[in-house]
Amino acid sequence: MKKTIKRLYKTDLFKEFFENEKSSGLVLIACTIVSLLLANSAFSTDYLHTWHMKIGTESLEYWINDGLMTIFFLLIGLELEREIYLGELSNIKEALLPIFAALGGMLVPAGIYLALNWGTVAQSGAGIPMATDIAFALGVLSLLGNSVPLSLKVFLTALAVIDDLGAILVIAIFYTKTIFWFNLGVAAVILLVLFILNRMKVRNLIPYLIGGVIMWYFMLNSGIHATITGVLLAFVIPFGDGSEKSVSYQLQHYLHKPVAFFILPLFALANTAIVLGSDIAETLHLHYSKGIMLGLIAGKPLGIALFSFLAVAIGLCKLPKDLKWKTIIGVGFLGGIGFTMSIFVTLLAFDDHHIINNAKFIILLSSLTAGIIGFIALKLNLRKK
Repeated sequence: MKKTIKRLYKTDLFKEFFENEKSSGLVLIACTIVSLLLANSAFSTDYLHTWHMKIGTESLEYWINDGLMTIFFLLIGLELEREIYLGELSNIKEALLPIFAALGGMLVPAGIYLALNWGTVAQSGAGIPMATDIAFALGVLSLLGNSVPLSLKVFLTALAVIDDLGAILVIAIFYTKTIFWFNLGVAAVILLVLFILNRMKVRNLIPYLIGGVIMWYFMLNSGIHATITGVLLAFVIPFGDGSEKSVSYQLQHYLHKPVAFFILPLFALANTAIVLGSDIAETLHLHYSKGIMLGLIAGKPLGIALFSFLAVAIGLCKLPKDLKWKTIIGVGFLGGIGFTMSIFVTLLAFDDHHIINNAKFIILLSSLTAGIIGFIALKLNLRKK
């Protein structure tokens, strides 16, 4: 039975995830271009005001970043859970390669950033170049068509999902300033209740969603970023046998398109409304700009390739037969497409609007550069193969 479900995972759900993510990547590119054009046009003032328009006590941008993005993290959590139970992470021998790759892709860029910004006001931005944008990375990979082996798609997907988990842990540990213990305690109790419902084999999704909303509210007021709720909720929603009838499978299936074609595009529009000033060239010479650029463009491929090589060299895992080290390096550059997660961390790392604006621009520039290099490297290598 498990082998049958595993085959289904390798075909239907994985293809659906890959197809939605690659399409979302193309939509995100379009949204980013539109947002940049509007932010630097005659409509700039009205466009920027739209995202700062108050809805209740907070801005529209706030509700997108702290509310809707929780659903994005819920989808990431569901995908991670599926990877652990039935996917590449279900076999520790197979899982170690993307795990080590993701670890290197986080530590090396962060190290490069800290080396350039240690002791400065921008030191807190070390988490920015650690992230990989799944939608953009898979979107670029999809442009290579049928020449891409399935093992490469699976490797990049697993790497990016683990990378996002790392980013979530970094957000929870390093970007939490003040904790309100009562609210955090209430959120923890709700999580425990949902876990008990899971163990009691309650398969109705409604109690989990209601509990998740309440847990999100208390997490929002606890000092820990509310989007963490999405990942926690994913792991208490019943997974069952992982088949198409399971609650987890159905929720993940229903969330794919709203996240890919509504939530992430909204996030892109709201957070890439960057006004490019006359001093934009000077931004490239700032220490935090260099840290982000070198971290994403050089640190990501270096960390991913180096840690993967070390894991294989010491015998912890094997390189799939249809992959070469050149393709791993190419995928490493795609890992340097930070975009969504890098911008998300930027909003938490800095309070200065000027620094945030500059960092967003550098993230876009670095992600574009890394994506182009990765695409060319893979295209040349796969064509040669």
